[in-house]
Amino acid sequence: MVPRPTVSVVIPVHDEADYLPGAVDRLFAQLADVDADITVLIAENGSSDGSAEVVRTLAADRPGLSVLELPDPDYGAAMRAGFLATSGDWAVNFDIDYFSGAFLTTALAHPEADVVLASKRAPGSDDRRTLFRRTATWGFNLLLRVLLSSKVSDTHGMKAIRRKVVDDIAPQVRSTKDLFDTELVVRAERAGYRIVEVPVVVVEERASKSSLLRRVPRTLSGMWAIRKNLR
Repeated sequence: MVPRPTVSVVIPVHDEADYLPGAVDRLFAQLADVDADITVLIAENGSSDGSAEVVRTLAADRPGLSVLELPDPDYGAAMRAGFLATSGDWAVNFDIDYFSGAFLTTALAHPEADVVLASKRAPGSDDRRTLFRRTATWGFNLLLRVLLSSKVSDTHGMKAIRRKVVDDIAPQVRSTKDLFDTELVVRAERAGYRIVEVPVVVVEERASKSSLLRRVPRTLSGMWAIRKNLR
């Protein structure tokens, strides 16, 4: 009998104490339908509202839920630390307000893949976000192609990565903040790992906590830094 895959879900959070209880309930309800042995690691980074303590309280009734506390608010650094702290066959990145058991089931149905991306731009995707945010995704995809010569259509969002890729590629990644996963995927692509993109339904559960416009200069400079690092 083929053993069930082991999956480590990593979710970076910052100041999410009020949102966590309901989100964790919804997350575990979706994961219950996935045919895998799953653990969830909340990578709390630099919160000042007691988010880590909330997770510890929730974990008392949730086997498989744990928290990793990091001192500085840095999404990408939290994702990297979470990936490297886990040991599942697959490392999966969800956000606390963007996750899908259906995506995880789809990812596990691709035995040929080393990386599975939930692409908002893949054929068949249903992106219900605002026109402004859809346009921003299109612009980011353009930067991926022009600056980094990447053939993937989306590096932000849900993704499942085999352990061998995490162990091989994550220590090489220099980017943090918003672009850790972008550099990780592009490095995996250049290393010849097999990447599969699958369609996804995207619904904004709440307004973004950070300004998209304020992230533009940081994204541009970060993408240019990735380009130089990859050379």
